[in-house]
Amino acid sequence: MAAAPDLLFGLRNNFYLGAYQAAINSGDVQNLSEEDAIERDCLIYRSYIALGSYQLVVNEVDSSAATPLQAVKLLALYLLSTDNKETVISSLREWLSDAAVGNNPILRLIAGIIFMHEQDYNEALKYTNVGGTMELTALNVQIFLKMHRSDYAEKQLRIMQQIDEDHTLTQLATAWLNLAVGGSKIQEAYLIFQDFSEKYQMTSLILNGKAVCCIHMGNFDEAESFLLEALNKDAKDPETLANLVVCSLHLGKPSSRFLSQLKLSHPEHMLIKRSSTAEESFDRAIQTV
Repeated sequence: MAAAPDLLFGLRNNFYLGAYQAAINSGDVQNLSEEDAIERDCLIYRSYIALGSYQLVVNEVDSSAATPLQAVKLLALYLLSTDNKETVISSLREWLSDAAVGNNPILRLIAGIIFMHEQDYNEALKYTNVGGTMELTALNVQIFLKMHRSDYAEKQLRIMQQIDEDHTLTQLATAWLNLAVGGSKIQEAYLIFQDFSEKYQMTSLILNGKAVCCIHMGNFDEAESFLLEALNKDAKDPETLANLVVCSLHLGKPSSRFLSQLKLSHPEHMLIKRSSTAEESFDRAIQTV
């Protein structure tokens, strides 16, 4: 008997590759089971979150919504304002300790994403490490790479490859690991992003992937062209702006405008925090002279 068609494949794929508006536009899928309808709504709301429409998600998901949707609303609240952080994390811990809902994969995924934002990687792994879905395993790869543990990331990738080697998330995770390992693996990562760009709609995520590979290979002019194309698609994308800062410095071009844009739109970005720390250290050094 043939397997039932995956009605959410297109929507899911658009989301994974950063085509968030396309994911939203492809959300009108008929004849879904209740479980699939909740997954569809989660993906659509997460796409709105990725586009910065946090308030829309907060307004539309009410208290009667299913646990996965409530979890997505928590992510929107967390990103909406730093004032919400403590309340969101408190609610998150409460739900995760509730035997009735605590093992929900979307709730565990959102917990992993939020604690990764907090740079509390061990706490994130408490909820993601058991895996259970491709997204959770892919998040484990990201977390281990953030911890500079490419050996553990590789073990998670092997799990994904055993389930579905051709899955978009498996391919993305392979590219992330290749970038972390470096050397000859950079070219392999580039080919993955190139393959995506030939098969699917070009997105900032794909363009940034190609650009980062070019930066690693010392092809800064090519990297810049990909990043400027990404900037045309989304002028506020934090990774595009951060990568343009790095690329401009290597090309000997002014980077202050990109840094200012990043500071205004994403003041919590790692590059901004590092830049501020460096400025403070410099100021302290000047004062001691």
